[in-house]
Amino acid sequence: MITVLLVDDHPVVRAGVVGMLAGADDITVVGEAGDEAEAVAVVRDRHPDVVLMDLRMPGGDGVAATARIRTESPATRVVVLTTYETDADILRAVEAGAAGYLLKDVSRTDLIAAVRTAARGGTVLAPSVATRLLHQVRRPARDTLSPREVEVLRLVSRGMSNAEIGRQLHISEATVKTHLLRTFNKLDVSDRTAAVTTAMAAGLL
Repeated sequence: MITVLLVDDHPVVRAGVVGMLAGADDITVVGEAGDEAEAVAVVRDRHPDVVLMDLRMPGGDGVAATARIRTESPATRVVVLTTYETDADILRAVEAGAAGYLLKDVSRTDLIAAVRTAARGGTVLAPSVATRLLHQVRRPARDTLSPREVEVLRLVSRGMSNAEIGRQLHISEATVKTHLLRTFNKLDVSDRTAAVTTAMAAGLL
């Protein structure tokens, strides 16, 4: 029997997933959680085979929860189940140790198959997510950012503010912001942390 933990801050969503899995006689839901701390606690207590993890939750996010679960319970496989599919979200989840990335419009048949595959040690990706990952791998990393944009992002990774970066590079704070906005657009991210993570994954930093 494959044991599953559902992690989502919306009870209605959890109920829907429980209903989708109910018809599989080899899968049983052993717990539900609404945030990162609760998810980690349930994993410690029940050691599920598979965790279906939402990405955006109050009091922490699914990526952080995934990393903690993979550290504390390496045998537990985490499959992200979310509505978000930006490159940054996907890369962060994979880097945290997720065994799969599915979208919430997944069919019942595909969800059940994904749980079984993850439990066997396989990887499961929504088709659109697989396409995005291939695009990331195939994109020439050194061509995505200019030398100055890489320089600015490297200083961001060191925890420097825009003003500090401007002083370091002898450019205005407005110019730093312009470089960052262009970097966000090129990397398909919306914030500094995601930009650094994505750039590192692409071998830019």
